[in-house]
Amino acid sequence: MTGLLVVGDVVTDVVARHSTPLVHGTDTVARIRILPGGAGANVACWAAHRGCHDVRLLARAGVADLEWHATRLRAAGVVPLLVADGEVPTATVVALVDPTAERTFLTDSAAVLRLCPADWASSLLDGVGHLHVSGYLLFSDVSRAAALRAMAAARGRGVTVSVDPASAGFMADLGVERMLSVLDDVDVLLPNADEACLLTGLPDPVDAAAKLSHLVPLTVVTLGALGALVAEAGRVTARLPPCPAEALDTTGAGDAFTGAFLAARLAGADARTAAEEGCRAGAEAVAQVGGRP
Repeated sequence: MTGLLVVGDVVTDVVARHSTPLVHGTDTVARIRILPGGAGANVACWAAHRGCHDVRLLARAGVADLEWHATRLRAAGVVPLLVADGEVPTATVVALVDPTAERTFLTDSAAVLRLCPADWASSLLDGVGHLHVSGYLLFSDVSRAAALRAMAAARGRGVTVSVDPASAGFMADLGVERMLSVLDDVDVLLPNADEACLLTGLPDPVDAAAKLSHLVPLTVVTLGALGALVAEAGRVTARLPPCPAEALDTTGAGDAFTGAFLAARLAGADARTAAEEGCRAGAEAVAQVGGRP
């Protein structure tokens, strides 16, 4: 079974690139685009882009633009399993991209956090070899219950599970211990350096990766422009250099890494080779505007 099921989020991204510092209380010139996004949706699209031929996304979206998002997912090679929410809109993220290509998010999670256990069905795992869960679902009681139900169902069927912690800021609000409790029996953890350090209380991402891999057997930490680390069973087994890129927008770079990494793993690659694919996809991502290929 080589299918990939992503349980996560679909988001409308408003990407504002400003070439000068923001000026408080007045206008700052920017280039603004409205694009489809969401960490889970981006991962799914990058996995399809990198050769995974059966990629599915379970997420909630507002009624008004559900079909707009579904059409774009299908065009990217992803089967959209979108649950219509008639009470709240699709999540929206305003991404402020500064002159260095670094991004800051303003996030309205809206429908994302309303994915509920009733939206899950065990048949969603038919033909699936791996389940990936976007960490954004873990930041509300309702969507966390849905994520945990999906993860339990996957384990019951022998399907491997990965988690992207998603947001150091939201994770700090949730509480590290609560987040760590969700990671029991997870096979692959894909944090960035800030998330790994927050989860462990260690200042060095190398030490943090090694420590996390005692809890999650395969932990892969992305380091942005510094590449990535692979840690297995308590030790760092690979340090991957970055791939050169002219950065325009770092939005979705981690999602690109995750999507390419999972596609490579499903195709039989070892962890190091999969992480190399992830670094290549991350470089491709930062060279364009928006979070999808």
